[in-house]
Amino acid sequence: MAKFRKLGRPAAHRVSMLRTMVSQLVKHETTIRKPTVRQKAKEVRRVADNMVQLGKEGTLAAARRAAAFVRGDDVLHKLFTELAYRYKDRAGGYTRLLRTRIRVGDAAPMAYIEFVDRENELREAKPSTLSSISYLLLLLLALLPSCSSSLLL
Repeated sequence: MAKFRKLGRPAAHRVSMLRTMVSQLVKHETTIRKPTVRQKAKEVRRVADNMVQLGKEGTLAAARRAAAFVRGDDVLHKLFTELAYRYKDRAGGYTRLLRTRIRVGDAAPMAYIEFVDRENELREAKPSTLSSISYLLLLLLALLPSCSSSLLL
């Protein structure tokens, strides 16, 4: 069974809140106007990454599973067209959590959540490790022209 945070709410309220927050995140691609509590943002990140993964699958079953969770046909359409196309080469990590201030009233840690690889990002995305490893391998092969490629494998 998958672990999840209870967030101090009954199950129906928690699921409804996550559905709304994920739908708004997909619709606006960021929570720039209003930061949220960091624990909520971590749960939204987990669910939003799963929704983008369903969008990348592109099957009818995946569309039905996503439609059962997100709110609005426009959000569903954006998941399966724009976001699926944008992240077709990315294996995961479609969202980014940006820590921000501590809330004054109760000292709760706050955070923004946004999609990576989009226009007007709050912070630029780090290069994927696969591309940096392949870059280092190509650099190593370029520096060692005298060695045959069979020796390296």
